[in-house]
Amino acid sequence: LAVAAITAQVQQDPFLETTEGTGIDIKCSHPNIRTGDFIHFYRQLPGQRPQLVAVTAKATKEVRAPEGHLRVSADRRWSALWL
Repeated sequence: LAVAAITAQVQQDPFLETTEGTGIDIKCSHPNIRTGDFIHFYRQLPGQRPQLVAVTAKATKEVRAPEGHLRVSADRRWSALWL
């Protein structure tokens, strides 16, 4: 999964790994996020184009495929996608 906030600098672990059937929490810091910026999470499987998983401005959202949820801090300076 890759993460981008439209105009904000994003900091995240460059590599995360898990085994099938085990959840993973992908955390991102975006300390310079501005009002109006959206947080996007994408996944890219080998040999495929990136696919949008979730997008939000500030609210926590349930994610359907793959199943999980996206959390955003009250000040919007970090987000985490749990799958």
